[in-house]
Amino acid sequence: MYDYLIVGSGLFGAVFARQATDAGKKVLVIDKRPNIAGNVYTEKIEGIHVHKYGAHIFHTNMEHVWNYVNKFATFNRFTNSPVANYKGELYSLPFNMYTFNKMWGVVTPEEAVKKIEEQKKEAGITEPKNLEEQAISLVGTDIYEKLIKGYTQKQWGRPCTELPAFIIKRLPVRLTFDNNYFNALYQGIPVGGYTKMVENMLDGIEVRLNTDYLENKAELDALADKVVYTGPIDAYYDFKLGTLEYRSVRFENETLDKPNFQGNAAVNYTDAETPWTRIIEHKWFEFGKDDEGNDIPKTIISREYSSEWKPGDEPYYPVNDEKNGKLYEQYKELADKEEKVLFGGRLGEYKYYDMDAVIDSALKFAEKEL
Repeated sequence: MYDYLIVGSGLFGAVFARQATDAGKKVLVIDKRPNIAGNVYTEKIEGIHVHKYGAHIFHTNMEHVWNYVNKFATFNRFTNSPVANYKGELYSLPFNMYTFNKMWGVVTPEEAVKKIEEQKKEAGITEPKNLEEQAISLVGTDIYEKLIKGYTQKQWGRPCTELPAFIIKRLPVRLTFDNNYFNALYQGIPVGGYTKMVENMLDGIEVRLNTDYLENKAELDALADKVVYTGPIDAYYDFKLGTLEYRSVRFENETLDKPNFQGNAAVNYTDAETPWTRIIEHKWFEFGKDDEGNDIPKTIISREYSSEWKPGDEPYYPVNDEKNGKLYEQYKELADKEEKVLFGGRLGEYKYYDMDAVIDSALKFAEKEL
């Protein structure tokens, strides 16, 4: 009946579905959730688009990806400028001249570099072997202790000395007063929310929700020539080689009877004692910080708690260490032998993908396949 059965209506599945349909193929998209859009799903509450599965800020340097998403949505000019809260002291993220001035009282880039170099030298790190050493070699001990250590350990549930150095390779450090976290040419949030954007991608395509692929595999497989599977690769094989590890996130949402809770979309709590990693105030993703946002008398916040994944939780971040890498390679060997099943996306490839990379990957995958 169908050329492709696409398992999962997140970004990878939706982009492939669109490309295949435009190439004249007949596709069916299924999702076990009651909604489309996977983890970028946004829900309108009190006139505010709430990022149900954590904050998603679109940013890319890939012009073809930017042009592609703009076919399905108009993007606002949101700039991600998170704030770090360390025991009531507020600092700018990314680490920039505002951060260094607040931390050390330095005023010039030269003084900031000198301070970082002094601390790096004191720590005696030449070849960073883990995340802690990597961070100190980039920003010095003070910033590591106040703004990185507690947050990262909450995020990953492991001491920084046990985490690989590469996790923090992309730590933005600026010797300017630039508060834009992402060093990307294009950035913004779809006006009307991500769900609307994915809805537009899936326009005219058959979608079945509340449909669990693995529970109805035989009958669903029979419907199509090929399957594009974007769920967890180990679950596909019933975990027969072992379980891949993920970090999960739990959200506590609260609607408050005030127009403004924290004055910013994201505030990271970087001390180890505060149980949540950050608080998101959803309205600031979409509304200017002036009258527009304050016209809505209420605000919605989400506290994020990081946790070790267990069956039944949503898998968010693959734990890309050596042990899990080896296990994934074994699963990939099995996947490569499949005749009619193709694996893609963050869970299918056990890879931490930013949104633009997922879309780029799906476009390349579609081009090769179609």
